[in-house]
Amino acid sequence: MRAVVIRSFGGPEVLEVAEVPVPSTGAGQVRIRVAAAAVNPVDIHTRTGGLAQAGLMVPRAVIGLGWDVAGTIDEIGPGVTDFAVGDGVFGLSDRLDIPLGTQAEYVVLDATAVARSPRGLSAVEAATVPLNALTAAQSLDLLDLQPGQTVLITGAAGAVGGYAVELAVSQGLRVVATAAADDETLVRKLGAEHFVPRGARLGEAVRTLVPGGVDGAVDAAALGAETLDAVRSEGVFAAVVGGAEPPGLRGIRVANTWIRADGPRLAELATLLEQGRLTPRVADTLPLDRVADAHTRLTTGSQRGRLVLIP
Repeated sequence: MRAVVIRSFGGPEVLEVAEVPVPSTGAGQVRIRVAAAAVNPVDIHTRTGGLAQAGLMVPRAVIGLGWDVAGTIDEIGPGVTDFAVGDGVFGLSDRLDIPLGTQAEYVVLDATAVARSPRGLSAVEAATVPLNALTAAQSLDLLDLQPGQTVLITGAAGAVGGYAVELAVSQGLRVVATAAADDETLVRKLGAEHFVPRGARLGEAVRTLVPGGVDGAVDAAALGAETLDAVRSEGVFAAVVGGAEPPGLRGIRVANTWIRADGPRLAELATLLEQGRLTPRVADTLPLDRVADAHTRLTTGSQRGRLVLIP
């Protein structure tokens, strides 16, 4: 089968679509025939060696790429009872130190990392969901806010930020969102009550809208101290990007969102997707052998939604 791998760190030229053996399932695992696999910023940081430099992974001779996946189960391992061959699923590969990721023709995942695909969504749409929506959901879990409280979401037009806005609204939170001025219509459509254009003095602008500051913040744009300034004293702050968290000034509880695969939570997100309360966004689809083009396009930051590879 074909799979995207790297054998050294560097630019898009180090990406290789290699011929590798088809993986087999072990206990508690399922094998997925991949229909679609999204490309995310974490793939860029893996390819360039940024994650290895940060001590988050060990350099290996061969490293597989890809976190998100949607497809069909074609093999189940011993002990798997919740799924059957032929089930359409989507899921997340959350390990960095692996020779094969989801950007391949087949991938093996723990059964606890997948859920049945949302009804009414294509595999391409479903493949844009797991990493970004789970990051948003787990960030909001860290905040532990109650209905009626206020939350600031930075990077609200991005993949994580957009899901965070919609999930916050579904939890009864009042959302203050910040993004580029041109994205105001999109962000308000996602459910934001207030909007602050990027480039404004964030703390002052937010406090004008919410006197005293918001109760919590999901910092999807990694603005750090600028976002913290908009949070009230003894509020809560979730840093989506590791290393971008500010110190917890004014008694603010600061936490990092370290994403983890969670099949049951994906099943909950699938219900929201079926109800139209979460919005998958696809920027474009490309064949697997154009993965380098996907990386180049992703680094420009000009598209809204995810680029998706089709094996």
